[in-house]
Amino acid sequence: MKKNMGSTDRIVRVLIAVVFVGLYFGNVVTGTWGIVLLALAAVFLLTSFVSICPAYMPFGLSTCSTEKK
Repeated sequence: MKKNMGSTDRIVRVLIAVVFVGLYFGNVVTGTWGIVLLALAAVFLLTSFVSICPAYMPFGLSTCSTEKK
């Protein structure tokens, strides 16, 4: 699969995941919403590490920078 996430997109996703995990373990968000945030954090981390976002594919989106020749 071709990568479709740039480095800025990956960094933002990791930061959001860290915030979500912090909210959950800081008992700010609990219960069902807490579990939802943890699941989203896991998805954000996974997509950041593999540099592929399945949600971008149907729309042909890519945040990768283009190579300049």
